[in-house]
Amino acid sequence: MPSAAAFRAWLDVREGPLRGGTSPSRRPPETLIVGPHAVLHFRALTSNDQDKLWHWLHVALWDPPPAPLRPLEVLMNPGVRIYAEQWGRSTDVGIVAMVDDADIGACWLRLLPEGVGLGYVDANTPQLGIALDLSFQHKGFGQPLMLEGLAAARRACYKQVSLTVHPENRAQYMYEKCGFKKVGLRNGYHLMVANIA
Repeated sequence: MPSAAAFRAWLDVREGPLRGGTSPSRRPPETLIVGPHAVLHFRALTSNDQDKLWHWLHVALWDPPPAPLRPLEVLMNPGVRIYAEQWGRSTDVGIVAMVDDADIGACWLRLLPEGVGLGYVDANTPQLGIALDLSFQHKGFGQPLMLEGLAAARRACYKQVSLTVHPENRAQYMYEKCGFKKVGLRNGYHLMVANIA
């Protein structure tokens, strides 16, 4: 597992000299080769992606197998829809992962009012969601997407981000590799925080 210092060094390389990183010529390419034939690209998540974001939020509501995806009506729950409705606020940050020019998933962050959201930490910490379409899960795309999302959060001057994860969801180990630490339990879910300053 990379250390927090190694993660910050990776972020500095991604961001270049404006934030004390290395020169632009040393930045990694904007595409990543993941697997033998897949080329992963990233773009910003915008208000034009609202319908796709509803889909990715639905996918992100993970339950232990063999449970299927929850009914779509769950997106009408005020405690769920807060993470995606009216995407594009000035404090929203999001990244879309693309393979062969097709959108395959997203990592998004949103600041919510005090006490709102299962991952609420404080007024300056956005809550993170991440999802990949089912056919692209377990293929090595999640960690690069998460790291790109965290880099975008850092570029937006956030110091830390939070998320919650079901204790049986193996994605928690990938989150730890990306710098998240478990800091408590919320309604039976692990609350995890990553320092990205």
